[in-house]
Amino acid sequence: MKKLAILTCLCAVIIFMTNAPIRADEKEKAKPEKKPLIQIALLLDTSNSMDGLIDQAKAQLWTVINQLAMAKQNGKKADLYVALYEYGNNNLNSKEGWIRCVLALTTDLDKVSEELFALKTKGGQEYCGKVIDTAATALDWSKSNNDLKAIYIAGNEPFTQGNVAYQDACKKAIEKGVIVNTIFCGNNAEGIRTKWQDGAKLADGQYMNIDQNRTVAHVDAPQDKKINETGRKLNDTYVPYGDAGKDGKARQDAQDKNAGSISTGNSAQRNRAKAQEQYRNDRWDLVDAVKNGKVKLEDVKDEDLPEEMRKMTLEEKKAYIEKKYKEREEAKEEINRLSEERDKFVAEKRKEEAEAGEKDTLGKNMRESLKKAAEKKNFKMK
Repeated sequence: MKKLAILTCLCAVIIFMTNAPIRADEKEKAKPEKKPLIQIALLLDTSNSMDGLIDQAKAQLWTVINQLAMAKQNGKKADLYVALYEYGNNNLNSKEGWIRCVLALTTDLDKVSEELFALKTKGGQEYCGKVIDTAATALDWSKSNNDLKAIYIAGNEPFTQGNVAYQDACKKAIEKGVIVNTIFCGNNAEGIRTKWQDGAKLADGQYMNIDQNRTVAHVDAPQDKKINETGRKLNDTYVPYGDAGKDGKARQDAQDKNAGSISTGNSAQRNRAKAQEQYRNDRWDLVDAVKNGKVKLEDVKDEDLPEEMRKMTLEEKKAYIEKKYKEREEAKEEINRLSEERDKFVAEKRKEEAEAGEKDTLGKNMRESLKKAAEKKNFKMK
């Protein structure tokens, strides 16, 4: 009996030791893989002379977003966060240095577009050091050195204004791994003389200059009509729920109209952005919320559902969400296929026109500098 007891104990120990590593491995596998991050803070001068700058930002937002959406690090696409500040506007609080955090770092790209289109200019004091210092300090920057973190500041007054030294602010940013790219709206030599170049050098960024009053030339492509038609089908797959549902869907529709007010090509760029995984709306869309594990259908109250779902059984609700998800994936696939065709057409057109109209614009400079910065962080970007 004693021998049998000892043998039984030994067997139990062997089984435990054999299984323990397997359980640990399974736990490790269960952990979601950490996705790389791209965090961009856009600091825009909204003083009187900057209407052209704001117009360029509106017109080129989705082109820049699409470039970032395609970025991969070690084969993985990044989560994208965008923040927006305005500075140099008399309508802002003088005690805070005439700056305002319009949006902290967010994945809500429709909200970024909404706030960009809402910006108004009015003359003021342009304190570059103050706004860089605030963005570097207040935003929730990633602590990983592998992530791409960048501030873009654009304006046309000397970089030296205000009671916060730009040297200190730029050094504070780079200590957190946040590069500072400076975009002077005006003559290149003037930007260098007024220290915009120096600010970029201090924070491992790039200095650029643009003509903020240049109108962005958009290329309309044969694929635009079909892309935008499919974009409307994509919109039909969204299922608003809860308190945020109505506002979220209204914001989506409004930003479609804003993009379309610029050109059909810009609408196509927005619809392409909506077909990427970085465009997600689980705050208000039930399909994203269920698929991303944010909510369980059985926990959503009937009064929080759209009217057509309220009388459905749980199984019917699940089938409805699955149907919308499949329709969405089909629409995204079609938009991405057409967008690749569009890219080829636009590339040829740009060659013919030698990029006339896009030279020295905010979006073009951002795309080129982002590509260089991304390569240093092992991102592959078109």
